[in-house]
Amino acid sequence: MSYCTATYRLHDPKADFHKKAESIAVGLTVGSWTELPQAKRTAMQKHLGQVLHVDVHEDLSDADRYADITIAYPDVNFSRDIPALLVTVFGKISMDGRIKLIKLGFSESFQSAFPGPKFGIEGIRQQLDVHNRPLLMSIFKSVIGLNLDELREQFTLQALGGVDLIKDDEILFENELTPIEKRVEICARAAEEASKETGKKLLYATNLTGRTSDLKQQALRAIDAGANALLFNVLSYGYDVLHELSSDPEITVPIAAHPALAGAMYPSPHYGISASVLLGQLMRLAGADLVLFPSPYGSVTMPRDENLAIRDELISSDLSIKTSMPVPSAGIHPGLVPVILQDFGMDVVVNAGGGIHGHPMGTAAGGRAFLQAIDAATHNIPLSDYAHSFPELQTALNIWGGK
Repeated sequence: MSYCTATYRLHDPKADFHKKAESIAVGLTVGSWTELPQAKRTAMQKHLGQVLHVDVHEDLSDADRYADITIAYPDVNFSRDIPALLVTVFGKISMDGRIKLIKLGFSESFQSAFPGPKFGIEGIRQQLDVHNRPLLMSIFKSVIGLNLDELREQFTLQALGGVDLIKDDEILFENELTPIEKRVEICARAAEEASKETGKKLLYATNLTGRTSDLKQQALRAIDAGANALLFNVLSYGYDVLHELSSDPEITVPIAAHPALAGAMYPSPHYGISASVLLGQLMRLAGADLVLFPSPYGSVTMPRDENLAIRDELISSDLSIKTSMPVPSAGIHPGLVPVILQDFGMDVVVNAGGGIHGHPMGTAAGGRAFLQAIDAATHNIPLSDYAHSFPELQTALNIWGGK
């Protein structure tokens, strides 16, 4: 038989965790067991959940006592889609006390329904022709209320800074001032003009929004207008929508997954879904080429161990699909680049908003300061030494600090 697995962290000062594990395995599959006659048990055996591990942590105060419980769920119980899996393994039990879903395991049969990222890390690097360093992304700040001329001006300044990717703000929805087709057209032209000066290719991730039933057509209109990447607020729509978009052969550009709403689900140690499942395993399985998440360094922080757990899931060889590019975000400035590379290695996107736009020498200089920091860090040169030859980086270090 084929199984998917779920691991939970269950906090309880007095529970018999082994008994609780059995009740979860039965309750989320066949519903009851001991009351069934033997003939019925035989027929239902293939549907019964199995307790694989119960790891009890007793050397704690009663309030902190917990166990990590892993249960196997027969694939025969659910269809091969993420909503069905989540309802099976965590639907009802998510409301039953202090329990958190911290890990999923996918059977080969379940995985086979998911082609995964269309481009992944290597595909994005090929798109940009950048293979030997981290990538740099810039964010529109702000973007609401701008008209097309103002949007083009801000885009051009970012592009001239030499960034590899520019993304819309996730709160830029369809509007009369900058409808998606028009903003794609003007940004594509601006990117082409900037590339003549920088010599670099550029991906622009335009925000895909609107009613779920309209998303594919909006994506195709954007691609027809010249879009070469999409930004998508996955958690507000659902993983299955991302899966539909990413696996559609007509959608021929990378998709960047934004983590909006994730904070409602992962931060509590007692409830919800871990960041590594929410923003790691499921984003990659559903087909995100790039995944944004709060960094441990800046303004909207996530604990470092959770960040690295997301990274591990995005690049893990456990899944037989392409890897997804990690994009730690929020509050990033050039002085943090060596730390980002130390934690994430070369396969990471350095993502900045205020750290680029807030540079005293201007937005383009902000982009150059980041590229200088990336160049220094990839060659193990202290930023303070490298900055002697680069006023953009030196100015950034004077404001935000760094090594």
